[in-house]
Amino acid sequence: MNNDFRYQVVLSQVMLPQNANVAGNVHGGDIMKMMDAAAGAVAIKYSKGNCVTARVDEIEFHLPIFIGALVTCTASIVYVGRTSMEIYVKVEAEDLESHSGPQPALSASFTMVCMGKNGRPQQVPEYIPETEAEKEMYEIAKAKKESRSR
Repeated sequence: MNNDFRYQVVLSQVMLPQNANVAGNVHGGDIMKMMDAAAGAVAIKYSKGNCVTARVDEIEFHLPIFIGALVTCTASIVYVGRTSMEIYVKVEAEDLESHSGPQPALSASFTMVCMGKNGRPQQVPEYIPETEAEKEMYEIAKAKKESRSR
């Protein structure tokens, strides 16, 4: 786990034939589902409440993923509003039969909203970035959020 972020969840899974098409390429939707699960887990961990996906931005596919690859999703809290959290998810794929190590495969930004038992958005704890990585990502996420509000 990367110690640059205090609020982070890492999920890993080996890709199996049911995750891929006949050519052995893993379906992007399977990876996106895994990313959403990682984003949801870190949001719930941070907010201590039920969280739902409200937005997914900037999915960037960097390379194809094949059957047998170890896929690792790392989801990190980068910005927190009143009821929502911005989470950056990066995905690495590793060919376990080679010694090349993990390669960046895709990334995206998720907005998760904390929902109360009444089905309405619920306030989440204040977030104050502390590490240099947290501060840098916080400013990037804040600027993106402000540009969407215009």
